[in-house]
Amino acid sequence: MSDPSVAAIPVVDCREPLVDVRRGGALITSTIREDAGGAFAYLRRGVLERLLHAQSRLPSGLRFLFVEGYRPPALQRRYFEAYADGLHKADPTLSPERLRADASRFVSPPEIAPHSAGAAVDLTLVDADGQELDMGTRVNANPEESKGACYTHADTISPLARANRTILCSALCEAGLVNYPTEWWHWSFGDRYAALMTGQKTAVYGPIELDALGGEER
Repeated sequence: MSDPSVAAIPVVDCREPLVDVRRGGALITSTIREDAGGAFAYLRRGVLERLLHAQSRLPSGLRFLFVEGYRPPALQRRYFEAYADGLHKADPTLSPERLRADASRFVSPPEIAPHSAGAAVDLTLVDADGQELDMGTRVNANPEESKGACYTHADTISPLARANRTILCSALCEAGLVNYPTEWWHWSFGDRYAALMTGQKTAVYGPIELDALGGEER
């Protein structure tokens, strides 16, 4: 995410509203990232539509478990700075440039973060009983903790976890979402990173505050 080519993508925000994914009950929502204001449960309308389409393409008995969507810019900055601080404490010799690049493997820089645009979703798969499938790591396992197993195409996970990741990837890719390859659970659409990965000249979603767009679906 720290690559200059990502930041170089201009944003022409389409002003699409943020909507609460909990309305209608189509998605199972985890409470792991729940906040007092419920910001975590919002996505841009177009992202939610694609997510629901992807869920309809899953094998019978499987559903998505929605973990986190929108993340306020101030919260994103705190996450980024805290993770970078931890990396610096572990290796004080890291240059500022290397520290930013290493931190960006796991937490997006605030100014380009897909979550702060309402464009990204963290999710996993559950079975008909609501039990999470084996995906090789927990959601939000960082590279240090997981020894790289959090990378989408890590070769250190079990055949079962690999098969489950393939199911997840197939459904979301077919719906037009893009994966961030160091986090198997992170998918986005319309943000700067997704625009770069799909050859788009501009991003349609940029960082916003939750109350900036209005809309009847709040």
